[in-house]
Amino acid sequence: MKQAPRKYANYIPIRELHSKERQLSPFQVYAELRENTPVRYDEHRECWDVFRYEDVQYVLKNPKLFSSERNRANTSILTTDPPKHKQLRDLVNQAFTPKAIEALAPRIQQITDELLADHLSSSRMNLIDDLAAPLPVIVIAELIGVPAADRRDFKLWSDVLVQGARDDSEEAFQEMAREKQQNIQELYAYFTDIMEQRRVEPQDDLISLLLAAEIEGQKLTEEEVINFCILLLVAGNETTTNLIANAVRVLSEQPELQKELREHPDRVAGAVEETLRYYPPIVAIGRVARETVELHGQTIQAGDQVISWVGAANRDPAQFDQADTFVPERKPNRHMGFGFGIHFCLGAPLARLEARAALHTLLQRMEHIQLVPETGLEPIQSAFVFGVKEYPIQFRERH
Repeated sequence: MKQAPRKYANYIPIRELHSKERQLSPFQVYAELRENTPVRYDEHRECWDVFRYEDVQYVLKNPKLFSSERNRANTSILTTDPPKHKQLRDLVNQAFTPKAIEALAPRIQQITDELLADHLSSSRMNLIDDLAAPLPVIVIAELIGVPAADRRDFKLWSDVLVQGARDDSEEAFQEMAREKQQNIQELYAYFTDIMEQRRVEPQDDLISLLLAAEIEGQKLTEEEVINFCILLLVAGNETTTNLIANAVRVLSEQPELQKELREHPDRVAGAVEETLRYYPPIVAIGRVARETVELHGQTIQAGDQVISWVGAANRDPAQFDQADTFVPERKPNRHMGFGFGIHFCLGAPLARLEARAALHTLLQRMEHIQLVPETGLEPIQSAFVFGVKEYPIQFRERH
């Protein structure tokens, strides 16, 4: 008889991915699991893994069968189901309309140019520390209403919230849980202070919007406002950082693409989409089965954790021709790099805009972009995030 799913099942790397090499390039492992065990129960992690495109999509588009709720007290948009989810999403959508996002384009370009200015003449930079990490942090901090002086703390909080356990020991899980709990307490104190300031003097920012908003005649609670801010902090930073870094990693590994995209800048948007499929920033998404359900011949019991491996689904040859080839002009490109269904990433238009600006600017200002030779890449320690901790590049400045 199966035990109750372990609380941190979705933080534990699947055993086949324990080595650093496989974490840096997990797609062959995904292919084998998708082919041999498309839906399987992992006894060690006490959860189900789903690998095929069709099955992953089924799990993500059926919130009545596969719930996002982790605990009833949590009111984050990420961990709620309808109807509450729709109410929260409709509210925050006011800040993420296509018009509102497009209006940010000049500011995003300005930040990108400023971040690159000090590095172009040196012909070398740490892509993540110098551009891919600060760009989304600055943008989301300005949107929320975080003062510029606090951005460094903002980034550190974001990193802790998405990191996984250092290994699969119980001590590591407890350590991770303590760090995250301390982080959340610090964030609650921080955002409570900002909310008090905004109540006295509202600004043109997201915290002021959320404090003034109503859902069916009711104001959001302090906890709901803070949970929104924490979600945007994590989703708005880490995912976009990894999207930009993963896109440049592809360009470095396949230098012929640099020339193609430089000569055809209209293809940059397609290259961003293909990065989301080929090297997706998020490779796994957790759900909890609400009722007993059969999937691909396997019976999943109500209460079981289900991990949908979008990283495997995005390379499923049943859905994508030349699934293991990077095709910038791939059409259609129904990747699930931003998730799928009602929890499709709210900030996707903003992430796309930031990635396009970064990629286009790098290609226009640099050539021969490559990973600094003999660099030992370190994967981010998280089962559901795909990216590297550092990506130093060298290049030739274009004039």
